[in-house]
Amino acid sequence: MRQIQIQKPGGLENLKLENVDSPNLANDEVLMKIYASSLNYHDLMVALGLIPTDDKRVPLSDGAGEILEVGSDVTRWKIGDKVMSVCFPNWVDGPPKYELLSFIGDNEDGYAAEVIAIKETALTKIPDNLSFSEAATLPCAGLTAWRALVDEGNLKKDETVLIQGTGGVSIFALQLAKCMGAKVIATSSSEEKLAKLKELGADELINYKEHPEWGKEVLKITNNEGVDHVMEVGGGGTFGESVRAAKLGGHIALIGVLSGPAVSEIILPRIFLKQVRLSGIAMANQQSQIAMIEFIEKHNIKPVISDTFDLANLSDAFQHQIDNKHFGKISITMGAE
Repeated sequence: MRQIQIQKPGGLENLKLENVDSPNLANDEVLMKIYASSLNYHDLMVALGLIPTDDKRVPLSDGAGEILEVGSDVTRWKIGDKVMSVCFPNWVDGPPKYELLSFIGDNEDGYAAEVIAIKETALTKIPDNLSFSEAATLPCAGLTAWRALVDEGNLKKDETVLIQGTGGVSIFALQLAKCMGAKVIATSSSEEKLAKLKELGADELINYKEHPEWGKEVLKITNNEGVDHVMEVGGGGTFGESVRAAKLGGHIALIGVLSGPAVSEIILPRIFLKQVRLSGIAMANQQSQIAMIEFIEKHNIKPVISDTFDLANLSDAFQHQIDNKHFGKISITMGAE
């Protein structure tokens, strides 16, 4: 079977396509044929060597496919079942604990392969209304947006959500929020992408290149109240404006660090005077993923995939991600569905 391995020290030139034997199956594992994966910022960091991992690690934390074989102790799945990954295979329910947070595609081999042997508890069903490629966009980006808005945010109808940019988490947050009856304010530096956000249902648009202090624009739009929820994916370069944009008692979900990991401006007084609630979000547990799947089926939500690459062209896909040419998710395919 085909498999991508990262050779030390990382870097796109060190992503190597290998032909290897299919893995052996333990009693509590299933053999999964992988049809599709998708790219996340975490995957890029691993590929570039910015998140250290073992030599010859198989990257990618998202995957969807079909059960080919089951171990003798497996009771959850049968041959032919359509399944998708969970990013933390050991975090089934309850609050996060360090011992549960071994990450696929980082601490363990991931889904940049045509076949994987994995514990039966490390998978859920895919939504009935989605293809393998669509389902493979959900375990990281979709679930992060779900936890931010639902598990931690307790989003209510008629509340306002601010999304930043047009990456996977932001697009999923837009889709989820609109299904829940919320108003969405979206930012981007591209007029073309802003138009696409409008087509997806965004209520208000802000070009942050034209308005570097875009938090002030958010306040104008909301009659100086601010928004109930901020999906903070930018990190150090955007956090100050996110605090400005949040309403009194609002919620900021800290998700990404696309513009840097550190905040230069001291804004602590603004945070506590506005009584902002901060939530650090890194995906969620398996029960949360199951709840998200049910919601996606009920509302027939379709993930947005802008680009598709074959597994052999994974380095090109990562470069496409680096160049910020995508809108929504970048899909990686291993073969015909």
